[in-house]
Amino acid sequence: MTPKHRTADLRARCRGVLPLDARLEEWAVDLLSDPTQVADLVSRHGSPVNVLDFTPLARNASELLQVGHAHGVQTRLFVARKANKAIGLVRAAREAHLGVDVASLGELTQCLDLGVTGEDLVVTAAVKGMALLDTCVAHDVPVSVDNLDEFDDLVDAARRGRRVARVALRLSVEDVAPTRFGLSGERWLEALAERDRSTQQWARIEGVHFHLNGYDPAERATGLREAVGLVDTLRAAGHPVRWIDIGGGVPMSYLVDERQWRTFWRRVAQAEGDEITWRGDRLGLLDPSAPRPSPTLYPYWQREVRGQWLHRVLEAPAVPGDVGGDTIADLLRDRTLELRLEPGRALLDGCGMTLAAVAARKETNDGTPLVVLHMNRTQVRSTSADFLVDPLLVRPPDARPAAQPGDGFLVGAYCVEEELILRRRLTFPDGVSRDDVLAFPNTGGYLMHILESASHQLPLAATLVHTAGGWERDPIDAVSTARSGVAEAAL
Repeated sequence: MTPKHRTADLRARCRGVLPLDARLEEWAVDLLSDPTQVADLVSRHGSPVNVLDFTPLARNASELLQVGHAHGVQTRLFVARKANKAIGLVRAAREAHLGVDVASLGELTQCLDLGVTGEDLVVTAAVKGMALLDTCVAHDVPVSVDNLDEFDDLVDAARRGRRVARVALRLSVEDVAPTRFGLSGERWLEALAERDRSTQQWARIEGVHFHLNGYDPAERATGLREAVGLVDTLRAAGHPVRWIDIGGGVPMSYLVDERQWRTFWRRVAQAEGDEITWRGDRLGLLDPSAPRPSPTLYPYWQREVRGQWLHRVLEAPAVPGDVGGDTIADLLRDRTLELRLEPGRALLDGCGMTLAAVAARKETNDGTPLVVLHMNRTQVRSTSADFLVDPLLVRPPDARPAAQPGDGFLVGAYCVEEELILRRRLTFPDGVSRDDVLAFPNTGGYLMHILESASHQLPLAATLVHTAGGWERDPIDAVSTARSGVAEAAL
């Protein structure tokens, strides 16, 4: 059977009433085409189980790096570790010659234990305790400093350690949406001027960092213009700034077909009742024709992703509205500034999948059909209000007879009315059985780990990584278990 036919066969048993077909990697098609292996993984490791194959990581990174190279801009990528907790991700990043962006002491120490050095790390944690700052100083890890209290804490850590701290100033960019992160360039310059020379000798400012919400390349260009201006002033004051980090938010696309995406939103705008979504939920819809129809949902289909998007950023004019003049790439290249990015989803695109077993079939007391899964909604969810990608149904060879063809909603293990795994109605042309497994594709970036919860004392999902020896349990599961034991012992 050809890959195209295998993929079509996999999609046939479960689709949205309005289909939203996922892009599928070859490794995922291979696994899902082996129902016995899928059933065995769930049987041995529990439901749900997260499976990861980091093969696409290097390809995704290369797409971005090639664009930077084409523009003559030195470019470095740091994988956002918070996007996936697997220690296998750190190993894959090292093999692909990528850095790692860490957001906690735990993430940092795991990287250091694997031999990742300060040159290949950056700490961007939203809140930084003294233990984290002390560790950064001791290992020469650059720190993106968010506020003045944090700056002073880092200087104190440097004094104690008798080492100079490596600092990036987190910039709050003007002329974009309000943000809780960073300070304005003017405030940073005022603060540095207020601190005496003995304070500044413990902090080497080598970078400017910002992170913007959303995915607009024009806003990234705005941030880069402002960051370059700040760099010029910092350099004139003697600070050795050598890089600008624009954070994450590099877009990717989960779906195969733009037409499905547009049709879905047009129909949601017209729908009545629960024919498409749970209780007629409009999923925050504002404009069905907009690139991002709902601000509460990730844009699961996007036209310009990764390389195309970065090209748009770098070719933007150095002066807003200018035509034929210098570009953002020129600003960076002329100053020998390295461009850094911290993608999560865009690098982990195609690297993961979540498998969950069917627990039961039933109806609500007003007749809405339900399919109950051995999982909870936090195990396939990011900060987006829903996951707008169709799952795939795998039927093991020895499965019990399926129910009649029909449709319904997926619900999970938490004892609350709104425990919906997906808020879209799905159809099951061949019915659905208690032995079936539903596969949620492309969950490696944020979806399997960023919000996962062990509420009700339900165990977290096992994390498996594909290696030359087969599917192996990632060491992070032992770390998570040990932490749980420490927490229980402290009670």
